[in-house]
Amino acid sequence: MNDFSMVCRVLGTLFYRHPEDATLAPLLALIAEGKLAVHWPLEQDDLLRRLQQSCDLTAMAADYTRLFINTAADGGRIAAVSPLRCAWVEEGAPDVMPFLQQVGMPRGEGSADHFGALLLAGSWLEDHAQLDETAAQRQLFDSYLLPWSEGFLGKVQACASGDFYRTLAIVAREALQALREELDDVPDEARE
Repeated sequence: MNDFSMVCRVLGTLFYRHPEDATLAPLLALIAEGKLAVHWPLEQDDLLRRLQQSCDLTAMAADYTRLFINTAADGGRIAAVSPLRCAWVEEGAPDVMPFLQQVGMPRGEGSADHFGALLLAGSWLEDHAQLDETAAQRQLFDSYLLPWSEGFLGKVQACASGDFYRTLAIVAREALQALREELDDVPDEARE
């Protein structure tokens, strides 16, 4: 797995999965032990230390639920921040599913419209795309992720009650910018 794929996969997983999800345990252990920084390709050491210091599963689970999980169907509350693209883009914006099907990504469980799922799609494109993955990644970022990510991440940062998701929003914002710049740095001959 290369750096682009790893960053997308780590961030996508942290946003997509509830902290109590067993599949997240190894990643959270890396963060809590301060070992993610060794493998992290971006210069974000201070932010990774803040993630490590705020890696309290109970607090993270409560914050994730409050931030992203809508329990209104139970007569309860509405999530503080919708992680779904459809809540942030104008009506009539192109749906992401036809694009993902076009590039050959298998349909997974859950919403393909979720911020974390879109980052995971970026990782999948890097690892599996048969066509020009750079063009597909650019389209994913430019059409389906970046137009709403700043508003979403800003609201996560403002609404998070703990430091973990507030810091994660900053890490993600900087990472998205670096990843998009990396896509522009791909030589022209690799684009064809």
